[in-house]
Amino acid sequence: MNPETSPHRTSPRRRRPAVLATVVLVAVGAGAALAGCNGGSGGGADTDSSAQQQKAGKKVLWMGDSIAGAEAPPLEAALKASGQRFKDASSDGGGTVVEGDKMAGSIAQTTWQDLKKNLASFRPDVIAYQLTSYDWGTPAQQRAAYEKLAKTARDAGAELDLVSAPPFKIDDFYKKYEGAIKSAPKAAKEVADKSGGTVHFLDATSLWGTDSAGRQAQRSPDGIHSCQQGSAAFAKWFTEQLGKQDGFTPAAPEKWAKGSWTGSKRYVPLKCS
Repeated sequence: MNPETSPHRTSPRRRRPAVLATVVLVAVGAGAALAGCNGGSGGGADTDSSAQQQKAGKKVLWMGDSIAGAEAPPLEAALKASGQRFKDASSDGGGTVVEGDKMAGSIAQTTWQDLKKNLASFRPDVIAYQLTSYDWGTPAQQRAAYEKLAKTARDAGAELDLVSAPPFKIDDFYKKYEGAIKSAPKAAKEVADKSGGTVHFLDATSLWGTDSAGRQAQRSPDGIHSCQQGSAAFAKWFTEQLGKQDGFTPAAPEKWAKGSWTGSKRYVPLKCS
């Protein structure tokens, strides 16, 4: 399995969270500008009743591969600060639901098994699946997998958000799957368009752009994952999308961007500065 998409588990070092938090706050603002977001988004959270938000809060199950895993720490912080509940169900070196070939099929079986357990224990209101770097298969296979995920969500009484992945470096490992990686967002959008509103396709290119080597993509040195700054920008963007979708006011970044998540061990092997 590709070591770049499955970070080694190393002992976490002290990452100077206070310094990182300042950079994160700046990066979140920059990410909002890149995404064309309204600068006032989330500013009203201070005056909202936290009890009312918690009562209306949604349970969000976050699915994907290690790219989604790197985005999970600030996403959890942002959603919890906004009165929502969160569970990270991403999987390093896996996470796909598409059974395109033998390797992807094996990964997908594990993903479906884990999803069944999470549906029973967590009972999410929203299943958010970020398309993975392992969504290998033909467009028809991808559509079938996303439709199966949509039906699974409906049967569980949950909404489904299919989120496009950020652009990432197509190295030698991914080269032969490049066509599938490119076709996955289109297949996901087709499923959402035919769902009658029960499935949402969230296109993150407004945040990340389409060039993995571009500054807007905010990739870590490995060209695939995001560091704290990029992950925080994604957390702000995605929480805003959910807020519009489910009727809650996202908390301002000042409420969550300085949290202990900035020192998460997830960022150690990514050589984040």
